Amino acid sequence: MTVPVSVPSMLVEQRPDIRAAEANLHAATAAVGVARASRLPNITLSANLGASAFHVAQLFAPGTGFYTLAANAAQPLFDGMTLLNKERSAVAALEQADAQYRSTVINAFQNVTDALRSLQSDARAVETARKSEDAAKRSLDIVRMQLKYGQVSQIAVFTAQRIYFSASLMRVQAEATRLADTAALFMALGGGWWNRAPDMPH
Repeated sequence: MTVPVSVPSMLVEQRPDIRAAEANLHAATAAVGVARASRLPNITLSANLGASAFHVAQLFAPGTGFYTLAANAAQPLFDGMTLLNKERSAVAALEQADAQYRSTVINAFQNVTDALRSLQSDARAVETARKSEDAAKRSLDIVRMQLKYGQVSQIAVFTAQRIYFSASLMRVQAEATRLADTAALFMALGGGWWNRAPDMPH
């Protein structure tokens, strides 16, 4: 799998901590709306069907029906300060949720940036280690050929083998570090970039 050197910022949205912080922010916003609505007058409109007539026999005759429209306004007078304090508490909780959301987003971008920088450094380290391994392998082949024609001793072959094995070990360690940093990038993104939504850019 090819690891990108840069990723769209929208991919960070799929991190679980950002989604949780965003949900908390939405809940705090809704709580402020509920607290403010509870301080407003509650007006109830109702319409009642009735009938009027001078005689009982005319009570259900055509033209005697009427509607009564009534309005009932309930103003929370006595709980005014309590509701005001509840609204202030909801606003404070909203400000806290907003600060937490901003902090979570900044931390997420920092994680992704650190992972990408590590991958860039790892790519250079892996390339250097592979070149060193290839050079050590060519040197070992030359020494073995020289041993075949009696130009060097077996000690020279052992020395060339030791250098080659050391270069191979360094290459494996560099690749292992790159894989570990790739896993760190997956974690920083909250998953892979292949999990992006259909409307996200490639």
